[in-house]
Amino acid sequence: MLFIVQFQDHPNVSELREKLFAEHIEFLDRNRDKVLVPGSMREVPSDKPLGGLWIVEADDEAGVREIFKDDPFWVNGMRAKVTINRWQKAFPDRKVPI
Repeated sequence: MLFIVQFQDHPNVSELREKLFAEHIEFLDRNRDKVLVPGSMREVPSDKPLGGLWIVEADDEAGVREIFKDDPFWVNGMRAKVTINRWQKAFPDRKVPI
């Protein structure tokens, strides 16, 4: 199953984000078979990161939570909130390069 996972960051975490960024990217790379499309959500016009959005493949919501529980951004308290929704592709057979 596919899930959309939206993370909202606590305010004023830019220093913590910088400190943990390389470790976070390594985590995402290790989990690329499950975290299919990760990225940050950004504020316009400042382009300041507000959180993240991932497309995740997992059996269920518990499987999604099992993945991000070890994310350095999550472990170190940078995330304020997470929302997990099941995602149903309109055209499941289409593959789109991102």
